[in-house]
Amino acid sequence: MNAAARLGAYAAGLAVVFTGAFAAAGAVVPETTVSAWTQQTEGTQMTQHTDSGQDPVETTSDSHAGHTPQGVSMEQNGYLLQEVTAPGTTGDAGELSLTITGPDGAPVTEFETSHERQMHLIVVRTDGTGFRHVHPVMDEAGRWSLPWQWEAAGTYRVYADVVPAGAGQNLTLTSTVDVAGAFAPSAPEVTATYEVDGFQVSVEGDLSAGSTSDLTISVTRDGQPVTTLEPYLGAYGHLVALRAGDLAYLHVHPEGAEPVAGEVSGPDVEFATTAPTPGRYFLYFDFQVDGQVHTAQFALNTTGAADTKPSAGATAEGHGEH
Repeated sequence: MNAAARLGAYAAGLAVVFTGAFAAAGAVVPETTVSAWTQQTEGTQMTQHTDSGQDPVETTSDSHAGHTPQGVSMEQNGYLLQEVTAPGTTGDAGELSLTITGPDGAPVTEFETSHERQMHLIVVRTDGTGFRHVHPVMDEAGRWSLPWQWEAAGTYRVYADVVPAGAGQNLTLTSTVDVAGAFAPSAPEVTATYEVDGFQVSVEGDLSAGSTSDLTISVTRDGQPVTTLEPYLGAYGHLVALRAGDLAYLHVHPEGAEPVAGEVSGPDVEFATTAPTPGRYFLYFDFQVDGQVHTAQFALNTTGAADTKPSAGATAEGHGEH
């Protein structure tokens, strides 16, 4: 067989091999799945830096590679939340305590003040109920603790919201605690109103996925606007937002100037936040009147076109600076 004939036979053989391979792929992997894989790899790039002094190399990857949602991991930037202990059953009085270690493995003992506290400890059951926002005390060894008792059984998420000295940013580290007892799940229903301790609290505004949303929370009592909201944690109200499902923290900002000590405001408190993905979100609003802190709870679904087509690689941002 001459060279031309041999090349022709080789090309024909390759055609048979590739045709068979694509046929097998079509039989095993649905066309929609192959299309999705293609879309995920097209148009998304990250920069890979080298230690050789060469120019950065662009590689295809998820545009959010290396950026995980805050509030869903016990570790961030080498800082680790560990040794979380608490009473194991409902009704038992004890302590909730924890330690944060640094990149060197040693307990961190120096923290910056953020929103008037060195640690904001958020505790909530995984179904979104049982929310508490408290501030433990740290001993000389770096062990944080406060008296604790569980009212209901279930699995709870514990968030430590801190700014370790030298870290340069706010960290939200989380772990879980299991509490024994009769478990009765009760996920919050969608609602924009809540009544607590004689106050009627409502939230207005659409929570849009993938864009900044302006929310206004109003406080009334007996049908009358409450204009005696006192400064609490550097604002006239403090808002925590969690994504249903993984309970990732969202970034929430109060609008307006910081309050002056001794001044009061109300009935409205405005916030700006971004829901990174479509779905349901739990909102917890702390406000203070006559030196007493009250908490209102809402559950909102996102609105808008983003509900039907989430952006690729969208992630929740940390609940850090407000």
